[in-house]
This record gives sequence, structure tokens and C-alpha cells, in this order.
Amino acid sequence: MLLWSTGFIGARYAMPYAEPFTFLALRYALALAVLVALSVAVSARMPARGQAVHSMIAGSLIHGVYLGGVFYAVRHGLNAGIAALIVGLQPILTTFLASFILGDRVRPRHVLGLALGLAGIAMVIFPKLGAGGTIGVRTLFPVFASALGISLGTIWQKRFVSGVDLRTGTAFQYLGAVIPTAILASFIETQTIAWTGELVFALAWLTLVLSIGAIFLMMVLIREGAVSSVAALMYLTPGVTAIMAFLLFDETLTLLQLCGLVVAATGVAVSTREWKRRQVPPTA
Repeated sequence: MLLWSTGFIGARYAMPYAEPFTFLALRYALALAVLVALSVAVSARMPARGQAVHSMIAGSLIHGVYLGGVFYAVRHGLNAGIAALIVGLQPILTTFLASFILGDRVRPRHVLGLALGLAGIAMVIFPKLGAGGTIGVRTLFPVFASALGISLGTIWQKRFVSGVDLRTGTAFQYLGAVIPTAILASFIETQTIAWTGELVFALAWLTLVLSIGAIFLMMVLIREGAVSSVAALMYLTPGVTAIMAFLLFDETLTLLQLCGLVVAATGVAVSTREWKRRQVPPTA
């Protein structure tokens, strides 16, 4: 959870010095190079052609759409804590999408969780709408697209990419992410990078610790079916990100926004927690 939160902080560090898709294309290319070298060194098993394609599709959603939207919004001024909060709805969105795509059952607690999550987000963003700030369609739409992208990518990964070696499978994920990201960078950005110490640190941290370390952990959790662990990661991340952003960048949230953060996190917790009936031992 702590590692995942640093992804939003890394975006805050890097975005003043590079455009979002240019930075992400470089990050994915470096992660791909490391994974290819690792896979060759240990003779990791290559996935079948169909599994490789599905890994690329999952990667384009989990990394390309998800991180592309977050970095674009942060680049244009969105508070890192607010970005983490909106993306934190991912477990609830995944549940509802899985009901349509996979036929999973939607329970009343899922509906309650979604309502609380949306109410919390409304408490955070509505006071700033139309106030001439950085919260608007240009920053909110990409972050909501990020939440949708990682939700679809998680379902795709769970449904179609099973039994693939983690190293080669993740390498194909980054191949699927780097291609559209590089195309976007070449068409809509200047691809100018200011090589400062902050950018180099952010690139190294996000590539090695996040793109490889944290993603490996996430893929293991998805493979093992530990949905509750992934959910806990998501609903704890916004709060941790908000604290880190306050300490590092003096990003602040009003009391109403902090309450909204708590309400949204409660919604995700309610939606994802497996409630078990208490077992009463039989009397003598």
C-alpha cells in the first residue's frame, strides 16, 4: 500500500520536468528492458501467442490508460490526493464491470459502497468546481478514465492471463503499454525532457520499485485471487497519498474534502470486505 501510494507522489515529482506520455513511454521502455534481460538470464518460460496478446491488452489498460490518465491530470495541476481518491474506486468499478462481463453477482453492499464512494468524491471535488482552479473536465475525465482502465485491465488479467510466467507476462504487459503511449507522445507532445535530479530519481523509483516491484506484487495478488488484499491497497492509498503530498508538497485538503476522503474509503471498504456471520459455539 505504501509503495502504491508513492506512484502518485512520483508523478508529482516528475511532471514539472517532462510531459506525461513522453515520461511514461521512457518508463515503460526501461521496465521492459529490465524484464527482458531478467527473463533471458533465468530462461523464463515464454507465454503462448494468445496469452502474450492478452498480456499486452491487459498492460495497455493497467499501465497505459491508468497511468496515462493519472499523469496527465497531475501534469495539469490536479492534487495527487484527489487523483488517488478517484482511482481508489477501482475495486467497486471492477465489481460492477465483472457483473456485466463475467456474470458475477452484485450484492447490496456493493451498491452501498458505490453510493458512499461517489458521495465522498462529490464532497471532495464539487466545492472546487467552477472556481477557476485545477479541478475541471480536463483533469477529472482522465482520472475517471484511469479508474475504468485499471478495472477493465484487472478483469482481463484475471480472465485471460493465467499460468503465465510473471516475468515474461509482465514484459508483454509493458510492451502493450509502451506502444500506444509512445504513439501519443509523438503526436501530441514535444517530447522535451528537463533532466533534473528530481526527474531522474522519480524515473528510477517508478521504474524499479513501482513498475517492477509493486506490479509483481499486484499480479501475484490477482493470480492468487486475493481480491481483498488488492481492495485494501486501493482504499488505503488515497489517505496515505494525501498525507505524503502534504508533507512533501504542502498540498492541502479542506475539512469537507478530508471528510469526503473518509466517506469514499469507507465505501470501498464496505463494498470489498467479506462479511462473515459470527459463529456461536453450541452450549453444553
